[in-house]
Amino acid sequence: MNASPTFAEATKVWARIGCLSFGGPAGQIALMHREIVDERKWLSERQFLSALNFCMLLPGPEAMQLATYAGWRLHGVKGGLTAGLLFVLPGALVVLILSMLYSAFGNLPWIEAIFFGVKAAVLAIVIEALLRVAKRALKGNVDWLIAGVAFLALYCFDVPFPLIIIAAGLVGFFRNSTADASPSTARPSFTALFSTTVTWAAIWLVPLALLAITLGTDHVLTKIGIFFSQLAVVTFGGAYAVLSYMAQAAVEQHGWLTAPEMIDGLALAETTPGPLILVTQFVGYLAALRGMGGIWGGLAGAAVTLWMTFAPCFLWIFAGAPYIEHISRMPRLSGALAAITAAVVGVILNLSVWFGLHVLFGKVNRVNGAFKPWLPDWQTLDYAALAITIIAAFALLRLHLGIPKTLALCAALGLFWKLAIQGL
Repeated sequence: MNASPTFAEATKVWARIGCLSFGGPAGQIALMHREIVDERKWLSERQFLSALNFCMLLPGPEAMQLATYAGWRLHGVKGGLTAGLLFVLPGALVVLILSMLYSAFGNLPWIEAIFFGVKAAVLAIVIEALLRVAKRALKGNVDWLIAGVAFLALYCFDVPFPLIIIAAGLVGFFRNSTADASPSTARPSFTALFSTTVTWAAIWLVPLALLAITLGTDHVLTKIGIFFSQLAVVTFGGAYAVLSYMAQAAVEQHGWLTAPEMIDGLALAETTPGPLILVTQFVGYLAALRGMGGIWGGLAGAAVTLWMTFAPCFLWIFAGAPYIEHISRMPRLSGALAAITAAVVGVILNLSVWFGLHVLFGKVNRVNGAFKPWLPDWQTLDYAALAITIIAAFALLRLHLGIPKTLALCAALGLFWKLAIQGL
């Protein structure tokens, strides 16, 4: 590992990651691995994967929590807050602006054109990272088997994500016959754990209580706060695992927006930097805009949504981060985490295939029945998206153009194709 960076140096990198974190969890994890493990060596491969395993077990956006942990590891709570906030805020600002434009004008063709190219570039970035992570994480036949089973369980049988992680952990735990001994690292303080938990639970929930007291439980801002606080504790497996529930509740139960609007919001979140769960901000903005009337109501709804979605993430990480190194030095628990690491490669492969299908094909459906893989309609293959993806892969892997320049190149190609060639 290289020497730890200064706080200013790390802040610049967190800001860079936040602005370039396209592509959902797979792309974001790939970007962080490249930036802080491969290029700067601020974390070792073992530290990065152990933290990723831990974050996969938590509710909420795993990539944002991984960034928070990396920042905490380098500079404590100050570093964790900085890394986590900078991971979220650039994308949140973009989603907010697009939500405001959407509510005023509907979809804007030139924005869709830019993101068309960006998505194709992200697919190349994801594939490169998947190969790199798999090469380092899968060390034996059993690891490859676990990764393959995890992928098939998710992609072909839609097995709940928590079951896959639990099963992998049990395999790794019992596969390692060495009994856990006293680890070489000091046991984290229970007093510190209690203090951290109480502090961040208050930061999360006191504002919600104040909303209920001052505005009442029937006010739209209070309802938004309660809904997204509940959502924050059940989003195991990342945003994909909870989007269907959130969409149904926001559209059918609360009537905050229509089903087509929900789909548009998801498209915005998928093609902007930051975690995919930022689609909640789009929902919160439209809900409060219509429930309170006026742009200030929408801004208040977006702010409440962001707070209730991401404040819990800091609670999970700051409370649990001191235990990651402790657990990784205990043989059986370390074996469990190693098996989970292998399963996570399968999870990332599943996300990568899902993302790739939706980038390259206009129509993708899940087969009904016990065996239900995602299958594309081959007649809807988008040859322009495929061409831009190949160009992105060549620029990234052969020319070593770098992520920012590759994204800019593909955004320009997408804009040219959609507006100049197709005349949208």
